[in-house]
Amino acid sequence: MSLPTFHMISEAPDPVAPFSHAAEADGWVFVTGQLPFTGSSSTSPYPEGIEAQTRQVMENLKRVLEGCKLGLQDVVSVRVYLTRFEQDYAPMNAVYATYFAPGRLPARTCVGVTALARRALVEIDLIACRVQERRRRARR
Repeated sequence: MSLPTFHMISEAPDPVAPFSHAAEADGWVFVTGQLPFTGSSSTSPYPEGIEAQTRQVMENLKRVLEGCKLGLQDVVSVRVYLTRFEQDYAPMNAVYATYFAPGRLPARTCVGVTALARRALVEIDLIACRVQERRRRARR
């Protein structure tokens, strides 16, 4: 097993607590949950409504992945957290589905929670796989 690499991505919003944007080991990249910050500051405003917040979270996740030289096509697992599950599940799904190609949907868990940082409606984290690294290690 290789030593983990901790990624801080300058284009992504600043963390709201002491954590890295992503941690990587053996070709697996664990991306910290992103909130719907519209700028790089963790005090920037959120857009209004679940659709806009979901879109902003997905864009922030893409920034982190791009900073790790990955993309949504490399994502294998996603966790979604909603503060208003019953109300926001369907509209969140409608936006979320536009980010992945049909037939290439990652495994996913979606849960309702009582609160998220800075009163966000949605937070999403994910796991990506750096395929070339996994293949190289498998050949050893």
